[in-house]
Amino acid sequence: MEEKLVQRLEAAVARLEAISSTARGGTLEDASADLDLDLDASAFDPAILAFGDLISQHVVRVSSAAEKIGGQVLDATKILSEAFYAQKELLVRIKQTQKPDIHGLAHFLSPLNEVITKANAMTEGRRSDYFNHLKSVADSLTALAWIAFTGKDCGMSMPIAHVEESWQMAEFYNNKVLVEYRNKDSNHVEWAKALKELYLPGLRDYVKSFYPLGPVWSPTGKPATSAPAKFPSKAPAPGAPAPPPPPPASLFSSESSPSSSSRPKEGMSAVFQEISSGKPVTAGLRKVTDDMKSKNRTDRSGVVSAGEKESRTSSPSFSKTAPPKLELQAGRKWVVENQIGKKNLVINDCDAKQSVYIFGCKDSVLQIQGKVNNITIDKCTKMGVVFAEVVAACEVVNCNRVEVQCQGSAPTLSIDNTSGCQLYLSKESLSSSITTAKSSEINVLVPGAEPDGDWVEHALPQQYIHTFNNGQYTTSPVSHSGG
Repeated sequence: MEEKLVQRLEAAVARLEAISSTARGGTLEDASADLDLDLDASAFDPAILAFGDLISQHVVRVSSAAEKIGGQVLDATKILSEAFYAQKELLVRIKQTQKPDIHGLAHFLSPLNEVITKANAMTEGRRSDYFNHLKSVADSLTALAWIAFTGKDCGMSMPIAHVEESWQMAEFYNNKVLVEYRNKDSNHVEWAKALKELYLPGLRDYVKSFYPLGPVWSPTGKPATSAPAKFPSKAPAPGAPAPPPPPPASLFSSESSPSSSSRPKEGMSAVFQEISSGKPVTAGLRKVTDDMKSKNRTDRSGVVSAGEKESRTSSPSFSKTAPPKLELQAGRKWVVENQIGKKNLVINDCDAKQSVYIFGCKDSVLQIQGKVNNITIDKCTKMGVVFAEVVAACEVVNCNRVEVQCQGSAPTLSIDNTSGCQLYLSKESLSSSITTAKSSEINVLVPGAEPDGDWVEHALPQQYIHTFNNGQYTTSPVSHSGG
């Protein structure tokens, strides 16, 4: 530790000498004032030193793997590195700055938001061959929004929980990288594993050790009257900054639905948009009221009835013309309908007595945080669903190219009339009963034997041989080639 402090002090003195020799019209004392933050916070504060260690250990490991891959993966990883350096600079300044008001906070944190917005921009437009890598980076960086936590009433989860929840969304894409490259390229596998360890346990344990209740501002520090200066780092220089609040096309904001009763956790941009609007952050988190409940429909259990199927079949344009929904009906059933291209849908206020019904969604991702009774996914295309735990069953009906990840337990998984379904099971759900009917291309991925091992993929048979023996038919699955 002493050696590190000496090295930091020597670097600070060298920088002070450089500033004093090039300053125009200034004095050595003026230049010294600019270094107060680095000397006081960076050189001596354990929290800042620990964050530097987090970067040198985990971020560097991700960057090293990215350099072996190159291309867009390296570009995205450079932005990730830039974001962590930006957060370190903010942590240094927080210790010397008075807590700002809601407008000042958005302005103060805007440099970090700009970097994260750049990461999100890489996932837009034409789909890249490395889309899963880019989404893993962009979604994971929302974990850095823990720095915007101002108290239990600010509308955010506690910092430790926020980091964990943010990674859960990113893990959906990170797992796809592991599966795609596990037998192809070890560099991609190393990159994905290093990215996970950066957040779990890396950032999570750091926040748990130093900021479990959020950042600590200085009551006697300088007012936060302006945005922090650009920070020196090994990361690439940021692009042209966008004025806060970020435009609607920036990080996640274009995917939010103002009419949703459970507003998705949209990362830094959502937080900044709220605090810069002059309203409390919780203003965007609307509670379920009587006018949001269904009064003309009886509650359904989540199982699609014959009447429902017939009515929806008679109006094939329903999913295209009907407005999107994400609401709680009758206090017992979450309805998610007609969501198109929404990658960050979240239901975070649920209980074991409620069911979730997902209908007509396309190219979207829904995360269900908490235990629910039943989940039904009906007539969805390219839909991803991540859930914590179900009491009864998770059903996939009439779908095409869907992915479902169970992070806890699920007694029953049912797949009916579906083409293309990837099931990611946790260790707790390996004993789940899986039922398939009239379905094809069903793959189940389970954790490897080692804690950090690769996912193991199992293809469920879709063809069967029926033979007549001893007065009855015997059915056996057709073996897959290479199985």
